[in-house]
Amino acid sequence: MLFHKKLRFLLLLSFVLSGSASVFSQVEKEVNPPFNIKTVSFVQSGANTIPMFRLGDTFELQFDDLFGNEADYYYTITQYNYDWTPTILAKSEYLQGMDNQRIMTYQNSFNTLQIYSHYKQAFPNRFNRILLSGNYMIKIFNDNQELVFSRRFIVYEENLSVALQIKRSRNLTDIEKKQNLDFTIKMGDNNTLQNPVQNIKVALLQNGRWDNAILNIKPQYTLGSDLIYRYNQETQFWGGNEFLYFDNKDIRNPGNNVGKVTSGEIYNSLLFANSPRGDKPYTYYPDINGSFYVRNIGSENGETEADYAWVYFTLIPPTTIDKKDIYINGMFNNFALAPENKMDFNAQKGVYEKAILLKQGFVNYQYVLLDAKGKVDNQNAIDGNFYQTENNYFVIVYYRGNNDRYDKIIGRGFATSENITN
Repeated sequence: MLFHKKLRFLLLLSFVLSGSASVFSQVEKEVNPPFNIKTVSFVQSGANTIPMFRLGDTFELQFDDLFGNEADYYYTITQYNYDWTPTILAKSEYLQGMDNQRIMTYQNSFNTLQIYSHYKQAFPNRFNRILLSGNYMIKIFNDNQELVFSRRFIVYEENLSVALQIKRSRNLTDIEKKQNLDFTIKMGDNNTLQNPVQNIKVALLQNGRWDNAILNIKPQYTLGSDLIYRYNQETQFWGGNEFLYFDNKDIRNPGNNVGKVTSGEIYNSLLFANSPRGDKPYTYYPDINGSFYVRNIGSENGETEADYAWVYFTLIPPTTIDKKDIYINGMFNNFALAPENKMDFNAQKGVYEKAILLKQGFVNYQYVLLDAKGKVDNQNAIDGNFYQTENNYFVIVYYRGNNDRYDKIIGRGFATSENITN
């Protein structure tokens, strides 16, 4: 009798502790790099990419250290649940090989005014390989095992397909400003998923960004083995406007929205002033949805031969803005609302200004307005919201079976709003 009481007590204690662990697990957030770490990017097939990789595919993490002293950096890879809390899996279950490896591929810049060391780490490699799909975080540490920065990425399988279509909002108030995602998860006849309505979760991303991701959306209904999502408000994004851009691949001469170039210790690229576009008609011009291309017109290897320049941004503010916080962001800075990217108001000129140190090339950027609570004010975006804006959308499909201990990613849907329908 005493044995059974002890057993029940131990089981109850285990349940309480496991429940407490899940309740108090911290949601992992990305850590922005310090000033000397620049141009952090995931690279696949030689180009910067949104960090979504098929299980087993190769990719790289690259970054520059402006100290240029060939410092030692180490990386770890950790798996996370759907909500970006740590999984309970042992690292050996999702990572083959050893963790906390030194990045051994690096090269110093060549023929540049700004010296830097360029680092790149390929995956998979001879030291480790990711075994399972899911959410992941790569963390970079210095020689003292201090965290320098971290980046999210996902690894997915293609066990099912997602039919995704972008439509205008059905709400007349937002019909000119928002884009809605209609999609169907098509499991097929061969998938034997346990209770998919409850065990499948989705993450909806605009241009691969997590800061405005839509989560925890359940299917409206099922049709055969298909899960149907045809919401309106729950699955819609502000359309925004096409990204602004500049191109200083020829760092010594103005052009492509660079109005003036000066030189000192390094080059300065002074951009033409931007005016708000929110009250102007939508104008289409192709962009790369916030991404950037590193390149130097005078070299073949932009990784180590592209130089850095101080890029000067100027924004003529809308009359409705009363000295609110405005940031410049894009994939070049991971859309971070960091002090380094916050604009300063020049009362004498009546404009917002900011200089950011960037690696030369073709760069998409946007101006972001914050509300009184410090959150991005998409509704009153400086450049407006238009349903015609071309954005890339992703549907990430997660699944955790009744006895599974982690959220695997079993499918991915993609569509562009270029062919938006009513």
